[in-house]
Formats: sequence, structure tokens, C-alpha cells
Amino acid sequence: MSSLTVALVQTDICWLNPTENTQRLTDKLADINAVDLIVLPETFATGFAFDQPNVGEVPNGPILDWMKHIAAQKGAVVVGSVAVNQDDKNANRLYWVTPSGEVSHYDKRHLFRMGNEHHHVVAGNAREVFEIKGFKVLPLVCYDLRFPVWSRNRNDYDVLLNIANWPGARRKVWDTLLQARAMENQCYVLAVNRVGDDGNGVGHSGGTAAYDFKGDTLSAAADNTCDIIVQTLDLKALNKFKEVFPAHLDGDDFQLS
Repeated sequence: MSSLTVALVQTDICWLNPTENTQRLTDKLADINAVDLIVLPETFATGFAFDQPNVGEVPNGPILDWMKHIAAQKGAVVVGSVAVNQDDKNANRLYWVTPSGEVSHYDKRHLFRMGNEHHHVVAGNAREVFEIKGFKVLPLVCYDLRFPVWSRNRNDYDVLLNIANWPGARRKVWDTLLQARAMENQCYVLAVNRVGDDGNGVGHSGGTAAYDFKGDTLSAAADNTCDIIVQTLDLKALNKFKEVFPAHLDGDDFQLS
């Protein structure tokens, strides 16, 4: 298989209200069909509220159950991050949920210290690559985007996926780094960010988009608007480009500590 159709969901998030957020998303996704992958923002059910008591749910909790329901209903993999209880803190856990109910996850590696995330969240330590329809996908969460060694393509993925609550005040950084990651890693980039103000008054302007392996924009959501963009990626086109311009063969080796 050489094509992958994705739905990138840019939405506002009702602060600390999983029931309202999942119902809104159910309504938004009602007319989305014939896609392989549905991507939701970081902490789509609660907002970025890790300093709030009881924000996290138990592993295999109701938000994950909702993701399983949507995956089965739509026949698509569903991706989004959830605050999940871990030790005396939480994990910022990106779930990858298949239509058959299989669940994999990636825990956010780089914690946003300027927002005190490191005080409330346990950092992940495992780099994950998931596979769908012959495409290999590297998942990242928000602040991970700033760290190129972690996201370096070891010729082991085709798509870099980042889900975020990235503030509008730093939107230029978001847009620029997404394109840079596509170019330096010779990969597609899928990026999903929220819109609206969170419970701390932090504004978000969106920036949800799909980029090709040259950093060109394939499609993008309108700023400050709840929107869903649907984009099809072509694996043959990516592989052909890498054959003609195999810069990845001259990359440097890195070691992570």
C-alpha cells in the first residue's frame, strides 16, 4: 500500500471537561469517513492542566475507551494525548488506538519546564515508531519538536507526527520547526494544534497542517478556527525523492544519554 489518508482535527478544548470535549469531537467527526488515521491535539479531553488535581485518569480509563469506540466506528487509527496516572504524577501519554482495539503509546519525552510540566509529569524515555498501511510514523508531543536529535530520522520512519497545545505567542517557532523537521528528516510531517484560550488564559491560534518531505505545505487549517483537514500521503513519492536525493546517507551519528 502506498497511500495514507489522514484527518487532522483542530479544535478548541473545554477546560477540564472530558465529557464535553469527547461529545464535541464525536459531533465533529460525524461526517469523517474513509480515512486511515484521525489525529487529535495534545490533552484533547482536558486541556494542558497538569497542575490541576485529579486531571489524570487511570490507565485504560474512560477517555481511552472513547478513543477505542471512535477507532472502531470509523475504521481508523485514532491518536491523541491523555493525562494518565503514573506513580505520584501523570504521564502525558500519546495513545495510538487501532480499529480492533489494540493500544500502543508514547510518553512525552521533553517536558515544558516554562509551564512547570516537569513538576507534575513523568518524562518518557522510549522513542516509538508505529506502522500503518506500510507507513512508519514517529510520534512527538508538542515541546518535543524543539529537539532535533530525538526526532532524527534513522531511516526508520516516513511520517513525523506532532500533537500540541502550542501557544499562539510562539506560533512562528511552531511553523518554522515543522517545516525544518520535514526537510532535514526527508519525511512527511503531520501537525495538530488546538485553538482558543485555555483555563490559564493562554491563547492558541492553531497551525494544524500537513507538510511534504521538501517542507512544502500540502494542506493547512484556517487560523483560530475549529477545522478538520483531510490529506492523503503518497509513500511512493517519498521513496522516489529519497532515491534521487539521498541526503540521509550522509547523516551524522548521535548518541542519546
